[in-house]
Amino acid sequence: MVAEVINGKELSMQLKLDMKKEVEYLKQQNILPHLTVVLVGNNPASRSYVNGKKRASEEVGISSEIVELPDTVTEKELLQTIEQLNSDNGVHGILVQLPLPDHINVEHIIESIDPKKDVDGFHPYNIGKMMTGQDTFLPCTPYGIITMLKSKNITIEGKHAVVIGRSNIVGKPVGQLLLNENATVTYCHSKTNNLKEITNTADILIVAVGRPNVIDKAYIKEGAVVIDVGINRLEDGSLTGDVDFESASEQANYITPVPRGVGPMTITMLLHNTIKAAKGLVK
Repeated sequence: MVAEVINGKELSMQLKLDMKKEVEYLKQQNILPHLTVVLVGNNPASRSYVNGKKRASEEVGISSEIVELPDTVTEKELLQTIEQLNSDNGVHGILVQLPLPDHINVEHIIESIDPKKDVDGFHPYNIGKMMTGQDTFLPCTPYGIITMLKSKNITIEGKHAVVIGRSNIVGKPVGQLLLNENATVTYCHSKTNNLKEITNTADILIVAVGRPNVIDKAYIKEGAVVIDVGINRLEDGSLTGDVDFESASEQANYITPVPRGVGPMTITMLLHNTIKAAKGLVK
């Protein structure tokens, strides 16, 4: 058995073609979708992510800007910047790039964003709506994962989904979205006993631990779907996931690669949320 690859880059390009048409239609209605990204400090990885979001926005015709602030900015000053963006009717989506400097409380910042402009889907209001199955902005990486599964017509309902990782950004919300799709969900993490026994019962295995190649075929049930969320840079500069791709491909039916897997879908779902915000669909 050799697993079929779910290519996130190809799917992302298809979705962006549809989004481009949707943005053109909105512009005809005098609605110009606009995303503002706030970048604090000069973290090279954050800058790379932000530039990627700006490029992707331009590809589909979404107007975007980057508000750059020094890493010495106070929490009060950052909150004032967000308040200005909240009150600007021309701004539909607001994203504050994480991580933030240690002297700034991340929760305060996320909670200060208008939920109707929270295109990252991290505001507690939107997380609560997601938990209760209401229409809202879904966190981009988990939403991208669900979209990838559906693109291959992979059945989620009734399946056992195992999520390794419990972060607020990926692990917890992707488990909830799988539950919303009627999967039976098990969360595993660093304190889990008998990890291999649990993962070997997974029809769908989501791996988001942030450690290179820790999951090989010994952890995978034959015929499973394996979604690798990890992005790890090795000493030679190459990127690898949390899953040993070659080994896992011998056991799984479907697998996502790194790169060209979940990563491109994260930015694509951000664009989706920005268009949704411009249409005023989230109340």
